[in-house]
Amino acid sequence: MRAIVKTSPLFAAISLCACAPVVSDGPPMAVLSGLQETAQLRNIYMSSDWLRAEDDFQDTFTEEVGEELRHCMWGTAPIDVRIHLDRLDRDGRLATLLNGGGEHRLSGVVEFVDPGRGNAVVGRFPVSTLVRDDGGLAGLVADRQMMVSEAFGRAVCEEGFGRDPRGPRVANATAD
Repeated sequence: MRAIVKTSPLFAAISLCACAPVVSDGPPMAVLSGLQETAQLRNIYMSSDWLRAEDDFQDTFTEEVGEELRHCMWGTAPIDVRIHLDRLDRDGRLATLLNGGGEHRLSGVVEFVDPGRGNAVVGRFPVSTLVRDDGGLAGLVADRQMMVSEAFGRAVCEEGFGRDPRGPRVANATAD
């Protein structure tokens, strides 16, 4: 089991350890409506079962998700985000090249916690993303970890706050 702590906005501290999932058990719940406009990202805590990924996956994931969340959590109420990843599947580079494209999936549970209220859970929901690349040389050299992590962050913003953090313009690796 991997766990990561990154502090926002500096994302200065990283901790890697074997421990239980950071997400508590419970039913899905929407982010409290008042927090949708007032929440500000304080920390991201990530855990996962063993995932087939490169060594830098934790850094890439928390940086990309944090980047997206800062675009949709622009308020002043500090909120911690806990994420437990349970699936990461990426098509291989050679298969992507030969098949003319690939699919990359990432899923888990996201929980929003208010440290000012005794770590009360103020939102919890599953997130699942699917990113397709066009294959060819771009698919061969693309940063697949960045693509799925960025898409995951965007999906968290859309599900939790009802908005795309990047808007309709092309501004990132997933171009959505």
